[in-house]
Amino acid sequence: MGQSWALSRRAFGGVASALTILSESALAQLSFVGEPAADAVMLNANENPLGPCPEALEAMNGVLKRGGRYLFGETMKLSRTLAQQEGLPDDCARAFAGSSDPLHRTVLAFCSPSRSFVVANPGYEAGERAAQFIGAPVHQVPLTKSYAHDVKAMLAAGGNSAGVFYLCNPNNPTGTLTAREDIEYLVKNKPAGSIVMVDEAYIHFSDAKPCTDMVAAGKDVIVLRTFSKIYGMAGLRAGAAFGRPDLLGKMLGFGTGYTPTTGMVGASVSLSVKDLVPQRKKYTQDVREGVFSWMTQKGFSFVPSVSNKFMVDVKRPAREVIAGMAKQNVYVGRAWPIWPSHVRVTVGTREEMEKFKTAFARVMA
Repeated sequence: MGQSWALSRRAFGGVASALTILSESALAQLSFVGEPAADAVMLNANENPLGPCPEALEAMNGVLKRGGRYLFGETMKLSRTLAQQEGLPDDCARAFAGSSDPLHRTVLAFCSPSRSFVVANPGYEAGERAAQFIGAPVHQVPLTKSYAHDVKAMLAAGGNSAGVFYLCNPNNPTGTLTAREDIEYLVKNKPAGSIVMVDEAYIHFSDAKPCTDMVAAGKDVIVLRTFSKIYGMAGLRAGAAFGRPDLLGKMLGFGTGYTPTTGMVGASVSLSVKDLVPQRKKYTQDVREGVFSWMTQKGFSFVPSVSNKFMVDVKRPAREVIAGMAKQNVYVGRAWPIWPSHVRVTVGTREEMEKFKTAFARVMA
């Protein structure tokens, strides 16, 4: 198990530098729109417009005066808190600056020119870009008709030489779920030496069962979480990886390990705020379902999401609608090559989605 290739110090420096190119924020720049107007509606990068909760804001503001110190203890504290909340030993959780950091490290540690990366299509692109950077084969497997990961097709595509099977649940960009039994099937039937990486960046918006119990059971699984989405901390960078200590150990060397103190403190406090997640989950659900009802009434076709974003079929080249929406001062996300007529839309506030509906109706007229 593990990497079958070696990096020189110079080559590793190149890989470490590439992490900045492949980061979550860099991928969000695929929807970069320059400097929009101050009153622009930004529905293009799966951000949470609610931002950090008040308690996190207060805590982060309070720690700023200590910004001259690294304060590694805050990272350790967040790691321990996450492990305890998931019922795991302390050494099975590790805090990072977001979840894309451990995502990349996992690909670098377990993929190689002879060990492939297997991903859904459409899916989140960060992992495949990291795999391509190191020359690892990438297998893109179309989603099923119900917009779930086709785990049997993923296993067939990866064969015995797969390094990482990447599964985002709920999926980005579709916001759809893959059944727990399918994930279990993938973990049970994957080839020896490979791992299943389950990205749970959006799980708090859904009713899906987390996969951290698979970590507790000692499976070849790494689970990712982030504070960028429901906790509203995209620009503050806090996330985590859960896995057996030996798996986490293999990925730790592919980066510096430094984390922003503000992000660590804000994340720790956010975890302690009672009802924060269920309240935000319900808010997002109510807004999302309101938009879906409107779109159904208007005859627009969309993928039924359980997350904070959805895909809408605009029935023509997506770039035309994206550009048209921008002229209305509403910025939506991008399209994926496999679905060239679908546009990803982030669920914003109620007020923002009202502006979205007005603009979308005009552009689609």
